[in-house]
Amino acid sequence: MLITDVEVEGYGRVDVRLGGGRVVGIGRPGARCGDVDGRGGALLVGLHDHHVHLAALAAEAASVRVGPAEAGDRYGLVGALRSGPPGEWVRAVGYHESVAGELDRWVLDDFAPDRPVRVQHRSGALWVWNSAALRAAGLDGGGLGGCGGDGRFWREDERLRGFTPPLRLDLRGVGARAAAYGITGFTNADPHPGQDLPELLSVLPQRLVVMGIGDAPVKFLLDDATLPTPGELAASVAAVRPRPVAVHCVTRVQLLVTLLALEEAGPVAGDRIEHGSVIPAETMPWLARLGVTVVTQPHFPVERGREYATDVDPDDQAHLYRCRSLAEAGIPLAAGTDAPYGSADPWAVMRAAVERSGGEAVARRAALDLFAGEPQRPSRVKRLAVGSVADLCLLHVPLKEALDLMSADVVRATFVGGRRITPPE
Repeated sequence: MLITDVEVEGYGRVDVRLGGGRVVGIGRPGARCGDVDGRGGALLVGLHDHHVHLAALAAEAASVRVGPAEAGDRYGLVGALRSGPPGEWVRAVGYHESVAGELDRWVLDDFAPDRPVRVQHRSGALWVWNSAALRAAGLDGGGLGGCGGDGRFWREDERLRGFTPPLRLDLRGVGARAAAYGITGFTNADPHPGQDLPELLSVLPQRLVVMGIGDAPVKFLLDDATLPTPGELAASVAAVRPRPVAVHCVTRVQLLVTLLALEEAGPVAGDRIEHGSVIPAETMPWLARLGVTVVTQPHFPVERGREYATDVDPDDQAHLYRCRSLAEAGIPLAAGTDAPYGSADPWAVMRAAVERSGGEAVARRAALDLFAGEPQRPSRVKRLAVGSVADLCLLHVPLKEALDLMSADVVRATFVGGRRITPPE
């Protein structure tokens, strides 16, 4: 394939030839015609979403969103839960207590008594079922551990899956929408992936890293209520070496336990902190010394600012989802959308990264680089060159204009291994 008249960083306006899944030539423009006329737009390396939950994202097509932005308040939540035909299962996602307070089976019974309802908290950690759902699944007496009869299931996704009707996963839609964003690869961050997950996800046109499968990082999910000691976590980390680990850290204590464990077990290339929701300043030299990469979500303080203002301990407010300060401290840094628990649009995440307050805003090019890293080394930014893999994103406009706009609207075409995965014009 020949892509003519494109702007390539370090080369200027050039023609780019692809072959065998790689870039095989970058040269002065001169071809009268090619397979794709770049029209002076920038040709970039493809974007990689370094933290996403693909099956859950695909399930959104069969779900009702009931977060603060969608439901708004109690009346909006009730309307959303009652919007379908009576008797049909309702799968609602994105809930936060600011909408209608704490939920349990009886609250949901009052909201929607005539149909089975299950509501997932925005964190992804909690499902709440109403009585109709519990009866339909044969769980009315709290027959599944963790419910306690109140319909609240904490981190029970794997066991609950067999008790609900089959759900259509719109993975092809996920792949098409991601291609329109310029995404050429994903790192799926589920903590307990089934061995059949790679096959399930194989319909996606993007490249895949599935945590816990093959040589991908092994995911460790920490919760304060069941937090291991540093020694226990270190033993678990040592047991999977030489594979790297990706440790879910959303509180101060989780980060401290993880750093102590990595110190004891010894870090390896590819170790990651997922989220890094709260990173006190005094821990940053420690992180830099260990060389562990932080894969963060700089858009969360923007998307969830109202809720964080009341939910997050005042002592932690200044340490939320650091971005610029981590980079300045020499800590390897990358970003993931955490979709569906955050926006699936990496350009929206980039905009949030450049608009952050509190000294955490990054330069526009640095924001783009958060999604330009190698799949297994997220902070190592890829560059387009002869011999590089032809996972590419062609823009309508030059790079400077794209960085000014910071919008998915600038994406014109996406290629994986030299094959176009966006529809022809």
